[in-house]
Amino acid sequence: MGASAKAIEAGKAALNSVQMYPDGGCYDLKNALAQTHGLSSEQFIVGNGSNEILELLGHAFVGKGDEVVMGQGAFIVYKLVTLLFGGTPVEVPTKNHFHDLRGMREAVTDRTRIVFLASPDNPSGSANAPAEIIDLVESLPENVLFVLDEAYSEYQDKPVDLRPLIAAGRKVFCTRTFSKIYGLAGLRVGYGYGDSELVSLLNRTRAPFNVNSIALAAARAALEDQEFVESCRIANVAGLRQFEKAADSLNLEYIPSSANFITLNVGDGKAAFEAMQRDGVIVRPLAPYGMGEWVRITIGTQEQNDRALESLTSFLSQECE
Repeated sequence: MGASAKAIEAGKAALNSVQMYPDGGCYDLKNALAQTHGLSSEQFIVGNGSNEILELLGHAFVGKGDEVVMGQGAFIVYKLVTLLFGGTPVEVPTKNHFHDLRGMREAVTDRTRIVFLASPDNPSGSANAPAEIIDLVESLPENVLFVLDEAYSEYQDKPVDLRPLIAAGRKVFCTRTFSKIYGLAGLRVGYGYGDSELVSLLNRTRAPFNVNSIALAAARAALEDQEFVESCRIANVAGLRQFEKAADSLNLEYIPSSANFITLNVGDGKAAFEAMQRDGVIVRPLAPYGMGEWVRITIGTQEQNDRALESLTSFLSQECE
């Protein structure tokens, strides 16, 4: 769906003052985020994509000998950040493509520093029930930080809300991004929120001027255009139903998704990726996640979805010959 026209115009206007350094404190965007989420501006940190914020968490909390718990096959950055700072990734197998929250709790030891969870998950698209996530957080020891990756939460009708736990003093930190539903992936801007003292600690680990002025302006305008966000959510639901219906007709197994993509079992993910790429359609093969039979397909416009399904159907028919 691209980005909000208001965000594009705000980014263009910011070009008129690129001779100036950006606002290092991200004052305007943090205040807009505070108003949106009902928190104080001191509870937010803005980064060069949420990836940078995940790395800042490693700087602040992970060292040699520390353990970090995550789901097996979860977003690869959790594991990379853990290894970068000398920690040990503890990967808990999923159950039916959903994160095993009970298993993750059982994996926590006195060496655990962080528990990472993405809901909805990447690359499966599955989302754990809000009540189960809250139960996990409340069961964790006080010295363990729970990090919820909310990159795809805007696609959900009722995402889990951990703000009451943050207010109650739980060690909880959430990350979000403007790369997904807001369509600003090329500008690299994300944010995190939690207890103001924890955010202050993370701010001490980041580089100055870590987000450029064009990204800051566009993100603030995008945040204010919730009408556009809602139109993207509606279009995404329609696209998911389109792919689910097609998967059923093609007898393909798929993982019910709460994100902006669907994951399909096509028999040979690498072969499907290569065949569809020759048609000019790029999908994500999932062999690196231990899912060699699967591909992940991002939801697009109806026209783009039609083209992707035509290419996929062509590949499947050739495989059957």
